[in-house]
Amino acid sequence: MHRAILDAARELLIKDGYTRLRLEHVAAHAGVGKATIYRRWPSKEALAQALLSDLAGPHIAIEDVGDTREEMLAAVMNPLLAVTESEFGPVIRALLSQIAINPALGDPFRATVVQSRRAEIARMIARGIERGDLCPDADAEIATELLVGPVYFRLMFGGELNREFAERIVDNVLSGYSTSGRRGE
Repeated sequence: MHRAILDAARELLIKDGYTRLRLEHVAAHAGVGKATIYRRWPSKEALAQALLSDLAGPHIAIEDVGDTREEMLAAVMNPLLAVTESEFGPVIRALLSQIAINPALGDPFRATVVQSRRAEIARMIARGIERGDLCPDADAEIATELLVGPVYFRLMFGGELNREFAERIVDNVLSGYSTSGRRGE
């Protein structure tokens, strides 16, 4: 039942958009009563957040492979593949403007999905520093924005999202963060 509700919400969100999404339509599409949805999610924002978390979750972890560049590449490829090759892509497109303007949706999204991604990249940066690949003052918070931000910029404003683009991002971030690539030293 839980899966059926999330699937129905995803389908209707992609088809009709967030502003036209109604929990009674989700209930009918999922074959459940409206009360069943309200017992789990008190609002359409809460249901949309649950859907985002469900779809984003598999694309956040960065495996420790012992190679900082490969891990940085995974930090870019994970969201890139999520928005181009998974159900997360159409859902995030349908919700991006609402995430930006609706605190009931945006705040929980930032506190869960975005914070999970930041924490994962922070662990990856710490591993790179520990290995001696990255300078000790490498800023994990900024690294998240440098690695993931371009993916969302292109998602919103256009441009190819492919491995070559991901590698260009990583090489540019490494030129500023690596112990061997620091400018001015």
